[in-house]
Amino acid sequence: MDPLLCFPADLPADVTLALQGAGLGHHGVSGTDEVPHAGTEGRSEGWSGVLVVAGQDMTAAVAFCRHVRMREVPLSPLLLAIGAGQVNELLLRDDLYDDFCVLPARPEELVARLQHLFWRTGQSMRPDIIEYGPLMLNLETYQAAVAGRVLDLTYMEYELLRFLAGHPAKVFTRETLLSRVWGYEYYGGARTVDVHIRRLRAKLGEEHAHLIQTVRSVGYRFGQVAWHPGVAQRGGSGTGTGT
Repeated sequence: MDPLLCFPADLPADVTLALQGAGLGHHGVSGTDEVPHAGTEGRSEGWSGVLVVAGQDMTAAVAFCRHVRMREVPLSPLLLAIGAGQVNELLLRDDLYDDFCVLPARPEELVARLQHLFWRTGQSMRPDIIEYGPLMLNLETYQAAVAGRVLDLTYMEYELLRFLAGHPAKVFTRETLLSRVWGYEYYGGARTVDVHIRRLRAKLGEEHAHLIQTVRSVGYRFGQVAWHPGVAQRGGSGTGTGT
């Protein structure tokens, strides 16, 4: 999905976290002279839409909305985020935006409004996403979030989490993880996997560390597996799990 054009460049922290948590790539600008045209800076396919946050300067926000609307190719959809005391200033200006929300807003509301606008214009807000419970991985932006909290992962931590989350409930040995995630030419030992698993659990936090389970004497599994008591076990008492 193309990035979202945002004004101003310095977005409120809660807005930035909401965009990151939804896996939305975005590019902030400080003024109309910084608005790059489609095809520049690697953005060959343009913009998915526009998010304008009025903040304390409603005049600047309105001017920015007017600029992107009066371009030779107008940018849309446009979501305008304002303060509660600025609602009256929207009078007779509904041609400058497609929808608005009042800040501070819950991240879910901001994302839902963007999602609705994208749906109206035939766009998908969910590019390549892996979701499992509270965990979400954006395969385009290499971002991961758990319960709306963005995770600060290294490249290999992300790759390991992506592989495990992409195969929920399946058990992998350390050797298999080494070959599938690190590559067949990697000569590191099984301890490499253990170290990365430990770091991932720490970054997921105590509440969500159980998403990666240890299967004793075998390896690791992501997520829960349903146990069906009606299915006969073979070759003994089965495999125990632990965290």
